[in-house]
Amino acid sequence: MIHKILITNRGEIAVRIIRTCRELGIKSVAVFSDVDRTAPHVLKADEAYNIGPAPSTDSYLNVQRILEVMQISEADAVHPGYGFLSENADFAETVIRAGLKWIGPPPEVIRLMGDKMAARNLAVSVQAPVVPGTTEPISHIGEALERANEIGFPVLVKAAGGGGGKGMRIVTHADELEAAVNRARSEAAKAFSDDRIYIEKYLEEPHHIEIQVFADTHGRVVSLGERECSIQRRYQKIIEETPSPFIDSQLRKKLSETAVEITRACRYTGAGTVEFLVDKYKNYYFLEMNTRLQVEHPVTEMVIGFDLVKEQLRVVEGKRLSFPDKPLHPRGHAIECRLYAENGFKNFAPSVGKILELDFPQGPGVRLDEGVRAGQEITPYYDPLLGKLITWGRNRTEALERMLRSLQEFHIVGIETSIPYCLLIIGHESFRAGKYCTKTLEEISGSLEKQGEQLSENAAIAAGVGAIRRDIISTPAPAAKTPDQNQCSPWSLQGRRNGLR
Repeated sequence: MIHKILITNRGEIAVRIIRTCRELGIKSVAVFSDVDRTAPHVLKADEAYNIGPAPSTDSYLNVQRILEVMQISEADAVHPGYGFLSENADFAETVIRAGLKWIGPPPEVIRLMGDKMAARNLAVSVQAPVVPGTTEPISHIGEALERANEIGFPVLVKAAGGGGGKGMRIVTHADELEAAVNRARSEAAKAFSDDRIYIEKYLEEPHHIEIQVFADTHGRVVSLGERECSIQRRYQKIIEETPSPFIDSQLRKKLSETAVEITRACRYTGAGTVEFLVDKYKNYYFLEMNTRLQVEHPVTEMVIGFDLVKEQLRVVEGKRLSFPDKPLHPRGHAIECRLYAENGFKNFAPSVGKILELDFPQGPGVRLDEGVRAGQEITPYYDPLLGKLITWGRNRTEALERMLRSLQEFHIVGIETSIPYCLLIIGHESFRAGKYCTKTLEEISGSLEKQGEQLSENAAIAAGVGAIRRDIISTPAPAAKTPDQNQCSPWSLQGRRNGLR
């Protein structure tokens, strides 16, 4: 049995793990950098230890300091969350050698599936469809040109040793290939210390669909259904939902069966995600496997009614998965918006500063996985994710309406956020109709920016919600003014304009 867990992460995922620990009566140990001394995950944990200066290389990636905390805290397990060291096979081996339980798949599986070329070859071995492309890393530009011509333009140049859009370039013509290969190599080397690249066919109107899988140490592997992750910018996801409005039951069954086969073939244990690209004709192709808990796991939890972190702990303790033997069917619909300290209308420019005011949305079907608090300083050192807003409804329409209402209720002062941008995406006709793909956000970004000029973070955004609902967003919203101590709140003024007192 696990008695104390060291969480080698920060922000909302650390808070989310701490909450599960508390429900199970397991002690939680947080780590923090100098600038995170009073962050929520530090305040909520049973114990907390400083691991260094603000830069992540000196703190959250400082393995030696984390090893010291393992010994001092007497933790008997390590949960890496996602990001930082979560998919670092060497770190996983270090944890296991230190005599602690690693809450994740075996290091050799992390290493295998973290290598995109090796993962692709494994998928081929179980006859999973893969995107047409190279099966070995490209060694020189002549080979790259030859293979790209065989596959047919447009193609994707991709890093073999990483993900998240780093080391990835779309190439539409042969004369662009050499520059793209060189840039991809350079970026991959800096991001992953691995400059290997390969080439894949760029698909037409693709959907990014992922299957949540779980495997225990007793040989059971299950699929928990799909998540639609096609609203993304530069390969970074912004909004996710389940079930997918694009996937039908027959395709869902095929995707789940393929994901389970891949998971079983690599001898996986714990929580994992098998990702696919699905073209507009509903042909599907294996993309990669993420060997950790995903950022978007809450939407799956909302429709299946299980705590995935609890299931991770069951697996590590050698217990059987608690999911029923019969196939799981989602109950209702869930949508998640990732909320960043970024201005979506200004090319997602980062925003730093102190959070002066913070009010969270509440009510039926609303969940917030937050990693910040009022008074906290948002710094440039880490990922700008502030939290995740998740809504559930008996159907997609109800989940959408709750998301609109919740985004309207979310009030944050002191920094700029992506909340207004998410609000406009949720209200856009393409999203509301469920007719979108990975290219949609790029196609509608111009119109979103124009609409964003009419809205602001305060009074005008309230009017904007009503405009979205009435599909008359083109009507200019009242210009918002920055309040001072001698003025009524713009929110109050807006309410009076709408006949409220």
